[in-house]
Amino acid sequence: MQYWLFKSEPASWGWDKQVAKGAAGEEWDGVRNYQARNFMRQMAVGDLGFFYHSVNEKQVVGVVEVIAKAHPDSTAEDARWECVDIKAVAAFPRPVTLAQIKAEPRLAEMALVKNARLSVQPVTAEAWKILCKMGGYAT
Repeated sequence: MQYWLFKSEPASWGWDKQVAKGAAGEEWDGVRNYQARNFMRQMAVGDLGFFYHSVNEKQVVGVVEVIAKAHPDSTAEDARWECVDIKAVAAFPRPVTLAQIKAEPRLAEMALVKNARLSVQPVTAEAWKILCKMGGYAT
């Protein structure tokens, strides 16, 4: 199992919209960054990820699961762009802010701390456990 973080602007695609998609989930479309696309190509069905509200909120708000491997992005005219499908698993009882993440020394090497602009990024198993504990989410 691998762990990931998916960033979204809550005004355009927030946690509530993701939850509303239910078990059918939704394409994580619109990603136009090669590194983020390549991370999605590495994902397997069953991998878990954090759902992160960017822009004003800057916080992890929930957990999602990859439910479809990388496939052509339906919003792209260019076949180079691919995406995965994800579904909501559970909301974080306590959202974890970027400030809290940056204040935790054990998370200093997270991609979110070092490369905040990347919309899809890997999360180590250790960081996964730490963030889940911070958010009150039982793994």
